[in-house]
Amino acid sequence: MPDIPVNVPVDTVKLRVEKTAIRRIPTEAFYYLVDLRYLWITYNSINSVDTGSFYNLKVLHELRLDGNMISIFPWESLKEMPKLRTLDLHNNRLTNVPTEAIPYLLNITYLDLSSNKLATLPSDLMDIWPPFNGAPISTNASQKVVLGVQDNPWFCDCKISKLIELSKMADTPVVLMDLFLTCSGPENLAGVLFQQAELDNCVKPTVMTSATKITSSLGSNVLLRCDATGLPTPTLVWAKTDGSPINNTVQESPGDGIRWSIMSLHGILYKDAGNYSCKAKNVAGGAEATISVSIAGSISTTIPPLSPTIVTGPTSQDTTPAPPTGTPNSPTIAPTAPPRTSTLSAVPKRPQTSPSTNVQKGPPKQGKGQQGGNGRKLAADEKSKKSDASKSVKDLKIVEETVDTAVLLWKKEGLPNDAPLTVVYSPYGEEDIKRTLETNAGSGKVLLEGLSSGMRYSVCLVAKGSAAGKDPCVDFYTLDNVEDGGQNQLFVIISGIACALVLPLIALLLYKILALYCKGHSPGLDEEELEKESYVKFETISMKQRALNTHPTELWARRPTNDSERMLLCSRSSIDSQMTYKSDSSRSEWLC
Repeated sequence: MPDIPVNVPVDTVKLRVEKTAIRRIPTEAFYYLVDLRYLWITYNSINSVDTGSFYNLKVLHELRLDGNMISIFPWESLKEMPKLRTLDLHNNRLTNVPTEAIPYLLNITYLDLSSNKLATLPSDLMDIWPPFNGAPISTNASQKVVLGVQDNPWFCDCKISKLIELSKMADTPVVLMDLFLTCSGPENLAGVLFQQAELDNCVKPTVMTSATKITSSLGSNVLLRCDATGLPTPTLVWAKTDGSPINNTVQESPGDGIRWSIMSLHGILYKDAGNYSCKAKNVAGGAEATISVSIAGSISTTIPPLSPTIVTGPTSQDTTPAPPTGTPNSPTIAPTAPPRTSTLSAVPKRPQTSPSTNVQKGPPKQGKGQQGGNGRKLAADEKSKKSDASKSVKDLKIVEETVDTAVLLWKKEGLPNDAPLTVVYSPYGEEDIKRTLETNAGSGKVLLEGLSSGMRYSVCLVAKGSAAGKDPCVDFYTLDNVEDGGQNQLFVIISGIACALVLPLIALLLYKILALYCKGHSPGLDEEELEKESYVKFETISMKQRALNTHPTELWARRPTNDSERMLLCSRSSIDSQMTYKSDSSRSEWLC
């Protein structure tokens, strides 16, 4: 059968075409099989698949093309099969899976790429499955993905680090058909199992920002900085949570494995407030950090749609004091508008109306009522200030001290997560060189950088509104710089190894010298022994003239002497090769 059959019943649900001479699947080969759910074209001679070969297979659930000679698969053809869950391409000749194929594999739950010629995979391929896509790991067996990648010549470098990491995990949503995957390259990892492979120059990115929360006044300039480390050197991308475009960014890589980026906000407006994410990524993985930017004195609120209403001041049913804006007793007109976000510090000017439009009910004691309302508001503010003063942080401690950094930890007590905190630190007893960091109570920790080794430091955590002199503080020491000591220790180890290698060589050399010296003074050897060692008997091989009917390689020689005393001579031409005829008078040449 050289071609795909065309007389298949249109209501076919499962079609198997196996062990034929078919070499190509043409365009729209199965377009009329709208009910086809299982298509097996296995162990044929197929080496060409068109992009439209699977057109109109909208309900196909399983596609198996194993046992063919496919070297390039049209991955975009998978979009014609939206319900495809099983894709079997094992035992073909695939050499790569392009990055463009990843969107078409999102719904695949059984993918077999084993027994091909794959040496690597795109690093983003593993990101479509947990745990690399950030989705929660489910223990439901029906939600697991089966992946077959064994029997391929894998080149174990950072590009497949996620696959290597997956093979080391105990329980993951992605199940490998064969856990014992091996590396074919580079040379130092050839034959090593994935579970035992340690990759060089392959480190996931880490991201650190200059601050987690920034509050700035309207119209000021703000700079946001983000630093990332990782191998290979990661890329940095800024993004805003609302999806608005990011401009005015600059980044630089001062060295291998390090990159920083700065984003500038010039003349900051209310629309610039929000969360900004700095995302770092390399082939080993990704990481991100978020900076929250807010405008000083602004409170965001959502104004629901309202009908035009005239507020006439407090009545016997409404005792809420009117805001002290505009002329007393003047009405506030709220125009009809769709829901929107506004800022109370930028309230538009209210229209003024004449006092005759005011309508009052009850005794004319509005001024007194306003004074009473303002009094209650001041009392509430005082109570709020006292309550804020009682809120603080506790359990202040330092962990992970190094020669130039330390991590400060704390627990918030009654403070909201976004409450601003100021970290003040300086060398012990030197308060004139204090340094500060801005953070919030919800973060729970902050990294202190730029410290000197082997010094004592004091650090305090200041909460807004806290009583003076009651801020929690703690002292700590940075570690001593032991780099020189480490170098000395390394020198001692190298010297010891060198001595261990050189001393046996010296001893062997002395032994050889003594042996030669002793041999030079030994008595003379027996004359017969000397003759037996120095001379051998040999003979020449006499060649008989070749007759005309003799076989081309037929030669003979007389060897009358004892084999134990004979050392044959070899001619320049091997006796096994075809010899040219020589006359008896010609001179023979021999090599001893």
